[in-house]
Amino acid sequence: MEPNIEEVKALLSSPKDVVIFSHRNPDGDAVGSSLGLSHYLKSQGHQVKIVLPSDYPDFLAFLPKVSDIIIYDDETEEARSAIDKANLFFILDLNSFDRIDKMAAGLDKDNRPRIMIDHHLFPEPIADHMFSDPTSSSTCEMVYKFIDDLGHAGWVTRDVADCLYTGILTDTGGFKYSTSPALFRTVAKLLEAGTDDYKIQDNIWNSMTEKQLRLLGHCLANQMEILPEYRTGIIWLTKEDYKHFDIQRGDTEGIVNYVLRMPGMMIAAFIHEQPTIVKMSIRSKGSMDVQQICKSHFRGGGHKNAAGGASFAPLGTTINKFKKLLPDYATEINAAYHEFNNQ
Repeated sequence: MEPNIEEVKALLSSPKDVVIFSHRNPDGDAVGSSLGLSHYLKSQGHQVKIVLPSDYPDFLAFLPKVSDIIIYDDETEEARSAIDKANLFFILDLNSFDRIDKMAAGLDKDNRPRIMIDHHLFPEPIADHMFSDPTSSSTCEMVYKFIDDLGHAGWVTRDVADCLYTGILTDTGGFKYSTSPALFRTVAKLLEAGTDDYKIQDNIWNSMTEKQLRLLGHCLANQMEILPEYRTGIIWLTKEDYKHFDIQRGDTEGIVNYVLRMPGMMIAAFIHEQPTIVKMSIRSKGSMDVQQICKSHFRGGGHKNAAGGASFAPLGTTINKFKKLLPDYATEINAAYHEFNNQ
């Protein structure tokens, strides 16, 4: 969807009190796009607050002004005050109000203008101006295009570039997924704006604590099952694992991807037990569409190669359900494997 950029320019032509929303359990793309857009909007004279439903992972603490983000779970009164004061909302890296939980209360009937920028499939009509592109690598890539389309690429400062580069880097898995010539042209512009790509990569990829390394070892040694006939691997964690390792937000980031480091593997699933629900993250290679698995069977969705879902059944039942689904996708898995290896 391409809204009228001239209407958006007119909307932004005078100073606004802006609130930027992104989704619960924010990742690098959610935080990077929110901060990058915030830095840009402030340079144009707008007052800007970022409100997220829950806290961001520690490895993003290096981003400029990240500590200014308001966390709704922890600072509810301040968050509600910012939302009540706003006269313009940006909705980033989500396209359904259920991704921001209680923060969305009343917005469906609110007549204050909303602009959505997002790259997920199946957007719901939650904004007046909807920039939706599921072919884009990340919302951060789209935010750069949004700024450029406004004619303000020259306002992409080092702070803006660092934030947008971070989201692109994390959502593409280090430029492994959803890349395109257009993406690398955008990355070149961010480097020209002053981004230190080595420093950012070091902050993202080399930030594991001893606890996180030991947890990874436990997952790979004790909690992984390989199903070679379906080119699939499963890693799981129990509630007892969460207690034993004192697992906090961000500690399991990236664990699912280790399965795909093995040659021939096409699907990786990370299934973990929460207090009242079992959550899952699924990754894939090539044309293997795991979004359809999450959407059809686990109340979820996402992207072709990166999706998530949930189950109210026990952990073991959920794992067995996932395993029993694989024969239904065997033909698709093998076709994707041969296509991927014959390119």
